[in-house]
Amino acid sequence: MTQARLKFHVRIMAENEIAFGPGKAELLEAIQRTGSISQAAKSMSMSYRRAWQLVETMNQCFHSDLVETQTGGTHGGGAMVTELGQLVLNKFRIMEQLAIQAVESEFEELSSYMKIND
Repeated sequence: MTQARLKFHVRIMAENEIAFGPGKAELLEAIQRTGSISQAAKSMSMSYRRAWQLVETMNQCFHSDLVETQTGGTHGGGAMVTELGQLVLNKFRIMEQLAIQAVESEFEELSSYMKIND
């Protein structure tokens, strides 16, 4: 069954760098959930190296870090989303919803012209 749906990819750019987008938002949510960049990466089927690259990019693009890390010890390391990281994540999710709402009626009309099996 074919169904029309609207999918947005909001990205916040800093020069030519993607400072924040859907993948980075998902990574921050996974870090919040797991308390670890490594575990967050695993839960997203992403390499640890790639997750670190995304965290480094986010941290470099904002006034202060969105993710703070603790080096390992007897209890291992960890990571946490900072207050700014939580703010950025929340604002980003709101922006995504507002973008969808802004075009929803146009999408409804456009999708009425599509071949869709009911």
